[in-house]
Amino acid sequence: MTLRALVSGGSGGIGRAICQRLAADGYAVLVHANRRLDAAEDVAAAIRSGGGHAQAVAFDLTDAAATTTAIGMLLAEGPIQVVVNNAGIHDDAVFPGMSAQQWHRVIDVSLNGFFNLTQPLTMPMIRTRWGRIINITSIAGLTGNRGQVNYAAAKGALHAATKSLALELASRGITVNAVAPGIIDTAMSEAAFDAEAIGRMVPMKRAGRAEEVADLVGFLASKQAGYITGQVISINGGMI
Repeated sequence: MTLRALVSGGSGGIGRAICQRLAADGYAVLVHANRRLDAAEDVAAAIRSGGGHAQAVAFDLTDAAATTTAIGMLLAEGPIQVVVNNAGIHDDAVFPGMSAQQWHRVIDVSLNGFFNLTQPLTMPMIRTRWGRIINITSIAGLTGNRGQVNYAAAKGALHAATKSLALELASRGITVNAVAPGIIDTAMSEAAFDAEAIGRMVPMKRAGRAEEVADLVGFLASKQAGYITGQVISINGGMI
């Protein structure tokens, strides 16, 4: 039976690479988007054209009821063994000027979205006694970053949740890990970091590639990574 993997935020730069890697590894991939189903369908279509298995799905992770309903419909088609919590947003501002809306939007997608998506998948995964939960966080959750108190708080909380959930699920054959990227070459990072800044901040003098993050996720999703759980693994070119 082909194992199924769900990747939230699967239509973005890192999310697309993760979906492609998991499909190449033989998973049937559920490519999630919050609203832009067309973007998720583009990723799924590219995977299918290469001989893989993929389906696009769209629902709002911040809407608990809608997410639960969507997950119920997906589970009716079979178990989901791998979940990659990749969805997240930036809404940067220095803290004295940060609005309540900026705070809550970022927390809602990254942290509440993790709960809304993962919690209804946990018991079905326990019943199969095998699974992988992989949370895509950020180096900001480890070091902090000016102008990103909201983002760093959300990602740091995911690190703590990763470690706690790993303890709960370890005896059930389910691993829970976090991947904390540094500066990765995506449309989002291009707007924030120029080549000079990257050369100054990153010992390797380059941004990481989305495919390098996906390779790490692919390993953590594999059977070979069965003794790795509760870890926060940063992929950052030597920044920390």
